[in-house]
Amino acid sequence: MLKLKMSNYKRIFLDGYSYYLTIVTHGRNPILIENIELLRESFRVSRKKYDYRIDAIVILPEHFHMIITPKKSMDYPKIVRAIKYYFSKHCNEKYYAYMEQSKSRNLRGSKPIWQKRFYEHTIRDEKDYYEKLNYIYNNPIKHEYVENIEDWKYSSYGK
Repeated sequence: MLKLKMSNYKRIFLDGYSYYLTIVTHGRNPILIENIELLRESFRVSRKKYDYRIDAIVILPEHFHMIITPKKSMDYPKIVRAIKYYFSKHCNEKYYAYMEQSKSRNLRGSKPIWQKRFYEHTIRDEKDYYEKLNYIYNNPIKHEYVENIEDWKYSSYGK
């Protein structure tokens, strides 16, 4: 019987392409809106280190979606890592998700702020781009935070 390992997952790196990303807190801990200024600073710090454009973003209490266009495609995992690292390093301990985590995380003394992995999708064409854009901007409605896109202030919609 063939067993597939997650470690065999291959990310696609294509210069000039945009990437749709989803990043989720550990245990879906709803801390992002409460720490919105720290998250914004995490983005600012990552943009000083890596050259990329945020085409669209929505931040919800426990996850965020964004479309980014990095100058160098190989940078997008580093961009995510930089955002997560800065946020984790500066987040008040009261926001850590005290719940079960892997032995490797415990051994490293990891602060359980984020899920280890993130979701990535390479935008293939204009149709794909607008589908992801629509998903991003309608996410607060899907999760029943607001009834109208314009009412969610943690989004790049209309900006």
